[in-house]
Amino acid sequence: MNLPNKLTLTRVILIPFFLLFIYWKVPFHFLIALVIFAAASITDALDGKIARKNNLVTNFGKFLDPLADKVLVIAALTVFVELSEVNMGAVPLIIITAREFMVSGLRLLAANSGTVVAAGIWGKLKTAFTMVAIIAILLWLSLRGDFSVNFSESAVSAVENVITPILIWTATVLTVLSGAVYLKGYWHLIDSDK
Repeated sequence: MNLPNKLTLTRVILIPFFLLFIYWKVPFHFLIALVIFAAASITDALDGKIARKNNLVTNFGKFLDPLADKVLVIAALTVFVELSEVNMGAVPLIIITAREFMVSGLRLLAANSGTVVAAGIWGKLKTAFTMVAIIAILLWLSLRGDFSVNFSESAVSAVENVITPILIWTATVLTVLSGAVYLKGYWHLIDSDK
């Protein structure tokens, strides 16, 4: 197994540990979850670059890399829906999950026709912004929960009622835009007569 595939596999392996430390109320559990998520995000940035630079692109990587990204992000957002400290309803999660199903379906149709659907600039921007937003929210949770930083009520309200929703909804809008770009680019693969 080559290095990019090992990095991708590492990202998959980190997901259950991320979930474990989000829920397991050991000291500094949010900080540990933050470090794990950040490490997984770094593997996402590295594996594709290394694979393309060194001509190490494999079918295993093409399959597992986007899947690992989707599971990592959806796991974090699902947890955020449950946490009372994060002002996020289920709607962004549903939109983001629906987009991921749609793109996966397009990738399957493209593969059947011998076409590879590479990640475009909008998809990369969506992934990068979403991961940064999740890291920012985890940092906030760590400061409040792990380090008991005593923020003013107005600061807490601003973060939980303005900043967090802006981060989540910006990620959602980028997700919809990137999905629309994929759909437009591969619309010819969707033929109602086939």
